[in-house]
Amino acid sequence: MCTSIISNRKKTIVGWNLDILDMEHRVTVTDAGVYIEINDAVEGWLPLFGANNRGDFVGMPTCWPFDERSNPDGEGRNIIMLDIDLLLKKKTLDEIRAIAETEKVFSVPGLTFMSSLSDKEGNVLQIVPGQGTRYFDKPKYLVLTNFSPFKMGEEQHPWMGMDRYMKAESMLENAPDDFDVDDCFRVLEAVSQDVCPTMVSMVFDVTENVVYWCENRDWRQIQNKAMGNCQ
Repeated sequence: MCTSIISNRKKTIVGWNLDILDMEHRVTVTDAGVYIEINDAVEGWLPLFGANNRGDFVGMPTCWPFDERSNPDGEGRNIIMLDIDLLLKKKTLDEIRAIAETEKVFSVPGLTFMSSLSDKEGNVLQIVPGQGTRYFDKPKYLVLTNFSPFKMGEEQHPWMGMDRYMKAESMLENAPDDFDVDDCFRVLEAVSQDVCPTMVSMVFDVTENVVYWCENRDWRQIQNKAMGNCQ
């Protein structure tokens, strides 16, 4: 599941809902960033989502229905590793963009992950393995849920998230110029899930370089980490 949003108005604000079932996760807080980690049976704890102190953010929703073109097939780059490279500041957004636009990017067998990546300027790169990339130079706002932005409403799947997409888009379209952290949490709350539950909701105030998050839809227990000047 999952929902990724970004708003570029007076501030650059990024929001992320992690909606998962039967997966062990944790929020790890460091001076370098705030990461949502997933416990992989083979690799152990992997930092897959979150923000770093350079101003980058990584969201990675699942794309439904699965697209066979995203399966590993010979040479190429793993979308998960590209996302981790951005999150851990091993590569910049521009470097990830150059790779994704010139080389094949694949997901994991039988599952199509997508990327919604942004930097401190509010620029956004979306990657859908097997389908392509979309780059936006500081868009007013963007939403990504669980269907391919290259196909929009062409396909149907019970988990594709069109309802969440439409709700978030409407709220962002009508948002004030002073859209801030509290406003972003209201959007995330409006699109939060019960069946495939929202486990972590995270908001990144890129302008102030502060990360806010809550777990298990407990909107009254919001934690934060100030990361100082973007590095």
